[in-house]
Amino acid sequence: MIRLDKMLAHMGYGSRKEVKELIRKGFVSVDGEIVKSDDIKVDESSEIIIFDEKINYEEFVYIMLNKPADVISATYDGNLTTVLDLISGYESRNLFPIGRLDIDTLGLLILTNDGQLAHKLLSPKNHVGKKYYLKYDGKYRDDFVDIFKKGFQIDDYFTKPAIFEDLGNNEAYITICEGKFHQVKRMMEHVGCKVTYLERIQFGNIVLDNSLKRGEYRLLTKEEIESLKNN
Repeated sequence: MIRLDKMLAHMGYGSRKEVKELIRKGFVSVDGEIVKSDDIKVDESSEIIIFDEKINYEEFVYIMLNKPADVISATYDGNLTTVLDLISGYESRNLFPIGRLDIDTLGLLILTNDGQLAHKLLSPKNHVGKKYYLKYDGKYRDDFVDIFKKGFQIDDYFTKPAIFEDLGNNEAYITICEGKFHQVKRMMEHVGCKVTYLERIQFGNIVLDNSLKRGEYRLLTKEEIESLKNN
């Protein structure tokens, strides 16, 4: 449940003070009745009408973005383009990216305002996998699979088991369950290779929608949201 004035503010109908005034003047009805109390509690099943417009409200928003290069995974930056700069129509919903992709890394990024789910998905103890497609310079060796599976020391930490899948022609898939700084690039450097292209194609059970062009986004389906929550 959420306060009516907070919900309307989330939906972009004004500041909390402005929507309180709209409610007081009788412009809002809940379940067929005009309400003039802004602290009434509503939820997703409530029928809310403002200015004769029915509102379809969901407390949490889940968006899939196909992140392009030269965009940072942040909510604000005074100089660089952020992933939030690519999303329109949700400015009042306090979105943030679940995890980060390097500025030159492409692909799947999920944005939400569901802090509890984000914490769950990013918690190391839950081992949520992130799958990447990459190209690299260097020579492939047959022991890459075992090296990544066993884990190894990188600076001040020991990597958790990862999956390396050779695709030939200096291309591969790597699946990790962590999100350390430049992790995939540093793991490849450990085996004598340099990543030249990196794209995240899967996060947990969610696979990047190939119909999305770089910089495009869409809401997750109900099935995808449930799948994400069940990771």
